[in-house]
Amino acid sequence: MISIGGTIGTGLFLASGASISTGGPGGALVGYGLIGIMVFFLMTSLGEMATYMPISGSFNAYGARFVDPAFGFALSWNYWYSWALTVAVELSAGGLIMQYWLPNVPSWVWSACLLVIIVGINSISVKGYGEAEYWFALIKVITVVVFIIIGIFVAAGVLGGVKYGTTNFTRGEAPFVGGGLGVLSVFLVAGFSFMGTELVGVAAGESENPEKNVPKAIKQVFWRILLFYIGAIIIISFLVPYDDPRLASSGDVQDVTISPFTLVFKLAGLGPAPDIMNAIILITVLSAGNSALYACTRTLWMMANANMAPRIFGRTNSRGVPMPALLLTAFVGCLAFLTSLFGNGVIYMWLLRASSTSGFLAWVGIAVSHYRFRRAFIAQGHSLDELPYRARLYPLGPIIALVLCAVVLLGQGYGAYHDGTFNWGECVGGYLALIIFAVLFFGYKFAKKTKIHKLTECNLSRY
Repeated sequence: MISIGGTIGTGLFLASGASISTGGPGGALVGYGLIGIMVFFLMTSLGEMATYMPISGSFNAYGARFVDPAFGFALSWNYWYSWALTVAVELSAGGLIMQYWLPNVPSWVWSACLLVIIVGINSISVKGYGEAEYWFALIKVITVVVFIIIGIFVAAGVLGGVKYGTTNFTRGEAPFVGGGLGVLSVFLVAGFSFMGTELVGVAAGESENPEKNVPKAIKQVFWRILLFYIGAIIIISFLVPYDDPRLASSGDVQDVTISPFTLVFKLAGLGPAPDIMNAIILITVLSAGNSALYACTRTLWMMANANMAPRIFGRTNSRGVPMPALLLTAFVGCLAFLTSLFGNGVIYMWLLRASSTSGFLAWVGIAVSHYRFRRAFIAQGHSLDELPYRARLYPLGPIIALVLCAVVLLGQGYGAYHDGTFNWGECVGGYLALIIFAVLFFGYKFAKKTKIHKLTECNLSRY
């Protein structure tokens, strides 16, 4: 439920419509399908490591153990600031969503309330985080299931009085709008929608019986997420033509009335659809902020205990919550949020782009760490039968995931081209995370004189 909750969010409820508008129904399905394959391999790679070595902090620690301490250092800080900036993004989105009902109240007031709620949930205990995330995820799952069922009824003419055929799949340039470039555009955007699946690995160190529960979660979560995304895109494509101007603008959190989910519910004759979807998207924002704060605090706690961050952030209270790490993350999230209120939000947009791109760097870390882990495991005389869970198609799986992640990372500059003009600001924003990662990696490597571990010397101690 943590992985599902971390993945089903505004990327599905809002941005899926914009993806159909950009690449057409066929382009959207291919783009999300390719990302789904990549995530499958990443999840199985993470599952193999997390079940054998359930550490809070997960793949960031694996990078230091199986590759190079500098690689683990750069991965850890990259993952921390990625989720810290996500906290700022969700604070901003929460304020905008509340203005749908109460437009006269400043958005920052609602953002502050949202921050108090997610800090409070994370302060209770890890059980408090897990319980809240379970219910947030359940609401989102029910919404998607109901949407797919109602969408089928609408497409069949049972609701709404109109029987839809396959005309939207052959309309104009459909099914593939813009050809290969259209698919590439969707591919670049779709990856951000799946961010959060790796949280199951971050939580493995604090889960009950990880050897049994983590593989079970990984097997179920991937197929359910893929079903939700692919199923929803098929329904939207059947009912709303790709050239509907509302789809092109559906990624705007300020106007929930043009969410593709709202459009389909309206076709079914559900009058209060905008209010329902706005409430669900608000829950989505709460869930994302909740998960972001959890991931940040555990990552910073892990770094402090690995001498990669000040020792104070390795302290926990009587409930096992790393409060110093939690408070620092909340503070950084506030600072990042404030940048959205000044200077026309240019710095905020750069931070937003860096946060999104750094998620792919985390996935690169998973693929590289797993490739090295399996090789080290064999080199040190272990048998694969010792693994509680074994990833499929090794070494092809992590290699495919690594290549697809590289395509997304290198393609970030694609969005800087608009009608033959090049926007340097957008280009820098797209590659900012790569620059920060390189500075962290080489800076730590130079300062600590670290080297890539020999396979026979990698630390495979389980706890």
